[in-house]
Amino acid sequence: MATRGIKQLKHLQIVYCEHGGSSSNIRQYLSSTNSAIISFCNSNPSVQVSTKIRNGRHPYIKAEYETGQFKQVCIKNEGNERIQKVIQMLNNSSGRKIKKIGGPVRTQTPSVQGVWTPMLDIANKSFQIEIIDE
Repeated sequence: MATRGIKQLKHLQIVYCEHGGSSSNIRQYLSSTNSAIISFCNSNPSVQVSTKIRNGRHPYIKAEYETGQFKQVCIKNEGNERIQKVIQMLNNSSGRKIKKIGGPVRTQTPSVQGVWTPMLDIANKSFQIEIIDE
């Protein structure tokens, strides 16, 4: 995702184990000749992609953004489609923390029309409307 024309994802690090069973899919994903990671690197030259071997640990993908924020997603026993979706999700996010926007609206000047209450019974009343032509 770009904020003000600047791509937010700066660095993508893929961490996996050399011989762990939970890392078998990511090893296969990285070693395939038609790997989607190569096409991702070619289409996103501003993103630095690196791999790191951490034996005895579950695999994960860590993203660093221009804002200095990090996001880390576990890809333990995930298939190639899910790994590709995680990479695209990290590429398309801005790296900002999710924040609740707003709350109830409060004002110092109440409505001119008055406050509606369920006790307001105007359905059975008739109003006289006059149209004045000038």
